[in-house]
Amino acid sequence: MDEECRNCPALCQTRTQVVHGYGDVGADFLFVGERPTARADEVGVPFAGTGGSDGDGGLRRMLERLGLCDVSSPADEPILENVYLTNLTRCRDPDRQPTDEEVTTCEPYLNAEIRMINPEILVPVGERALTELGTDYTTTPAETLTLPDDHAARIRGRGFELVPMIDPRDQTEEQTRAWLEAFATLMASDYRQTKGRQER
Repeated sequence: MDEECRNCPALCQTRTQVVHGYGDVGADFLFVGERPTARADEVGVPFAGTGGSDGDGGLRRMLERLGLCDVSSPADEPILENVYLTNLTRCRDPDRQPTDEEVTTCEPYLNAEIRMINPEILVPVGERALTELGTDYTTTPAETLTLPDDHAARIRGRGFELVPMIDPRDQTEEQTRAWLEAFATLMASDYRQTKGRQER
């Protein structure tokens, strides 16, 4: 993973650093957001932050409730178990969402992470991630995958299942509860696919 990537000149001017994936490299669950949060841009860890508009503390709390994140670990360096976090794009412009070209340019990094982690479950966080992962990793027409309709649904993919999530910063308490209940049920099930996983 290139820490000095210069493939998107406009983003090179606005980023603090390149934010590649973070977490358990043997994870079954891979969460994919759209772009680094403001705090992630500062510390280099996807989804980092304490909540509100600067981060995604809501996702951290959800992972803690599922037993996938050590509650005593530092806010900017969570200790994750069976979870890997990443984004469609590695760099942040504070004033705009990534362009289609920037998402495409970053795609090799995401593909490399997915091949490396070889997860069982992909969790697209937000509409953009759902569209991109739905296009590449399911046989379902991407235009039929939408949030909030597919929030917490299990969508069969090509060797994966997708369990989409509305961005935690935009979820109602009811939506958070529904996703947690659905994911806890999934975790308790025999969710592993027969796709030639290597022994770890």
